[in-house]
Amino acid sequence: MYTSAQQRQFFERSKALLKTDIPSDQSLATAEVTELHELIEYHEWRYYVQNDPVLSDFEYDSLYKRLEKLEAQFPALLSPNSPTQRVSNDLTEDFPSVAHLIPMLSLANSYNAEDLQDFDTQIKKLTLLPEETDIEYCVEPKFDGGSIALVYENDQLMRGATRGNGVQGEEMTNNARAIRSIPLRANFNRRGIAKAELRGEVLIRKDIFKKINKAREAEGLSLFANPRNSATGGLRMKDPQEVARRGLEAFIYQLGYAVDGQNESQLSTFSTHDETIELLGELGFKIPEKERKVCKNITEVTEFCLDWERRREDYPYEIDGMVVKVNSLELQEKCGYTSHHPRWAIAYKFKAKQATSKLLNIDYQIGKIGSITPVAKLEPVQLAGVTVSSVSLHNEDFIQSKDIRLGDTVLVERAGDVIPYIVKPLEELRDGSEQVVEFPTHCPSCATPLEKSEGEAAWRCVNYHNCEAQVLQRMIFHVSKDAMDIDGFGKSYIERFYQQGWLRSLADIYRLDYAAIAELEGFGEKSAANLQRAIDKAKQNPIHRLLHSLSIHHLGKKVSKLIAGEVDHVLDLRDRTLEDFTNIKDVGPVVAENVIDFFAQESNVELLQEMEGLGVNMRQTEADRPQVVGENAPLLGKTILFTGTLQQMGRKEAQALAESAGAKNISAVSSNLNILVVGEKAGSKLKKAQALGSVEILTEAEFLTLMGKN
Repeated sequence: MYTSAQQRQFFERSKALLKTDIPSDQSLATAEVTELHELIEYHEWRYYVQNDPVLSDFEYDSLYKRLEKLEAQFPALLSPNSPTQRVSNDLTEDFPSVAHLIPMLSLANSYNAEDLQDFDTQIKKLTLLPEETDIEYCVEPKFDGGSIALVYENDQLMRGATRGNGVQGEEMTNNARAIRSIPLRANFNRRGIAKAELRGEVLIRKDIFKKINKAREAEGLSLFANPRNSATGGLRMKDPQEVARRGLEAFIYQLGYAVDGQNESQLSTFSTHDETIELLGELGFKIPEKERKVCKNITEVTEFCLDWERRREDYPYEIDGMVVKVNSLELQEKCGYTSHHPRWAIAYKFKAKQATSKLLNIDYQIGKIGSITPVAKLEPVQLAGVTVSSVSLHNEDFIQSKDIRLGDTVLVERAGDVIPYIVKPLEELRDGSEQVVEFPTHCPSCATPLEKSEGEAAWRCVNYHNCEAQVLQRMIFHVSKDAMDIDGFGKSYIERFYQQGWLRSLADIYRLDYAAIAELEGFGEKSAANLQRAIDKAKQNPIHRLLHSLSIHHLGKKVSKLIAGEVDHVLDLRDRTLEDFTNIKDVGPVVAENVIDFFAQESNVELLQEMEGLGVNMRQTEADRPQVVGENAPLLGKTILFTGTLQQMGRKEAQALAESAGAKNISAVSSNLNILVVGEKAGSKLKKAQALGSVEILTEAEFLTLMGKN
């Protein structure tokens, strides 16, 4: 849209204007107002379309205020196309219906590679092309927002409208003008276009949406279910100034209608859909760029769609699929339309992230330290490729803040395609049979009255030693991979041995009767022997694993290792004071007090003594001792992350090696990551790191060479 020379000139002139006085002479003011229009339009394009501003917010605001002052001083210079008139002060009482210049049709849908192959076959039939022909397609995101149609005449934005029923939409020109990524004027005339209608989608960036909901929550307002609702609602707000504050953006994805002064179509001057999108980008519209691809055949289309489905969560806007369009406008014309959709385009739909279901019941689960977690039991629903029937409700406050009731129809989302989450109940679907949730006052397992500590959201059962559910959960955690890591000893074994009466405490894990286990149905001598070997191996674990396995409130893996590095024997912790603990770097007073309380209870000390008598290691090992990293360590001060399958060592061994070289292991790709080590079948983490551009990416062999192991 702008040449490099123009951009340098606009930047330099903007800086220069900010250092001069506002002119008082009308002829000078007229020239400056014209210039300010150009400068502000350029800076809005850089900020709202390119996401790459060259002025600070303060400098941009100063230019804008300068224009406002000149227009106030010389009212004759105020024009409808001034950037200051982008947001109208007039409240819109209604939205009159207007006819689109051409219908806004829907899209046919596809859900898998087979559907795309069928679409390709159909295109060849419609265009009388041989089956072996490669058809070129343009693929772009299917944005999940509110559809709009924009009409430009003689380069000016004349009208904005919602999609409506596809033939007529609601006119919302003032609101369209308030969206800063929509140009108020665009130089269509340079391509001989006197009148044009564009198609696009109004969106809200995910991070902006979260801020909006956070603000609404603080004001006691209902939360928006998703960015789409927020965007479509924003399009129809009565006050354009509120529209401007909502942070709406518009991606333009089609030049649907274009005629010259004699009303002859100018679309015939283009050969492909991709050319028309490139033109719109040159004219200053926000278009899908890096996320758009011209594919040489349907196989490449399928690969591109599947790739985007894998990385949709990393994209800053909500998308629910990809749109596949025949790129050739001539072939599009041959394919034609149905009354419902163009035959030359299809939507590849991603697996649903949101669905509705009925809340049937709530189970209350007791955790290893007595925390009560309500879990919603739903009518099974398919969500992002899995069946969801249980969703955590977190705590009583969560239920009350969302006013969730038994029998509600609820909106469920699989956040990040991993953890199901209840967004909200659909209150408008209530019929009066729904029941307010009454949170239990007593433990569902042992009937002990529940208590809530100040500053905590969870209710807890304080019957630590005699609550069956807590004891079971602590044993399940104790043998888990994160704790004592007893290979093959999972939840089902704990529950079965508990039912047999063999397990009542952590110490019982280390005195199991393996001959009796071998006699159990489904076991046998080999299974019993394997379990015995795994337990005997776990007895020799470093004490930081043991400390973590004890389920002391707030005591995680990192702090367990810090504390283990300070004692010769686990029971030495009986004599440590609050000051002793907090003098250890990164150990805070809350966890310190919890450790002190644990070792002050004689029953806990007796348990550890009993475990030691059964052969469980209680003395500091080499693995517990703090690592001394030299100043010349190759990874000193670096953060590192491993992804994919490593061939020459396990993940934990690699992480320990990195720590010995001065690195800090972190769990996610972000701007804080320095090094990503990739094994086989590295997935989304690799792509995200490549997109950041600041992360050093090493193969396993390169990492080992850096460590001096190759």
